Amino acid sequence: MGITEQELSPEGLADAELAAFVEAVRRDTGPTARESGAEAVRAAQRLRVRSRPVGPEVAEVREAAVGRRGLPVRLYRPAPRPHGVVVFLHGGMWTIGDLDSHDRLCRRLALATGAVVVAVDYRRAPEHPAPAAVDDAVDAVRWAAAEQVRGGEPLIVMGDSAGGHLAALACLRLRDEGGPLPQGQVLAYPNTDLTLSHPSVREKGTGWGLSADDLAWGVEGWVPDPALRADPAVSPLRAADHTGLPPAVVVTAEHDPLRDEGDAYAAVLAAAGVPVRHRREPGVVHGFLTMDTLSPAAAALGDRLFADVAELITGAGAGPGPGAGA
Repeated sequence: MGITEQELSPEGLADAELAAFVEAVRRDTGPTARESGAEAVRAAQRLRVRSRPVGPEVAEVREAAVGRRGLPVRLYRPAPRPHGVVVFLHGGMWTIGDLDSHDRLCRRLALATGAVVVAVDYRRAPEHPAPAAVDDAVDAVRWAAAEQVRGGEPLIVMGDSAGGHLAALACLRLRDEGGPLPQGQVLAYPNTDLTLSHPSVREKGTGWGLSADDLAWGVEGWVPDPALRADPAVSPLRAADHTGLPPAVVVTAEHDPLRDEGDAYAAVLAAAGVPVRHRREPGVVHGFLTMDTLSPAAAALGDRLFADVAELITGAGAGPGPGAGA
């Protein structure tokens, strides 16, 4: 179920746990990502991940090196006869995140959808700037289409945050390069415009978790040249043509600096005739999909998004549905 405005806490957050999280963010006087540097931020994330409960059991979990570059992936197979394939691209400002950071999410996704989930350990910035991660995303989709799809099952590409950005770019590239085009794209609070020029970057860029400075740091690492950040090759919102792309589910968060560019991407897809299911979830912050052990509201919204993915897989399509629209 969704969260109504009437159910929000006085602070405008979906539950007391998220309110406590935001309060802790505002009390934090530690170094920023920019001050710490990539390796220190990665190490801190690994510590946080190890402190979380292990995700639910899945019938089979295995790792492989695939494609011409030996791209590391982790496959989650929930049942002997899966219903489809989801290529999952993790978030992390193109700089942090890995197969472990989103392991719990991928397990939940596989069980909720009945699909094989292929989590991709794409190359990260700043060691590997653009377009390395997009190349890896495209390679992963092509490998999954060739090696994991059996008997015409649907193939979906999905990502959160920077992973949603990579999923969007992969769909544009695959459309322009002759495929194979996924049957759906699922974008959770994605980056879509690396100029960081939308109002929510200013309005929600301090005190809500992901900061405007964190965003800028991530963008600078992935696209070091400011003159290139408006290029459609890295900013999918600025593509000249959005026609012919897969049906999309786009979910944004009210208290997220990326909110407006995600909303705008849903709008341009719809204007181009792409079936779109779009929700701006009230009372939540960036990254809520990985906050299920912290917040009951975040867990419920994750389940809701997984249901959207299941509908894409079973053929219901994205299209307008309950909760569609901003």
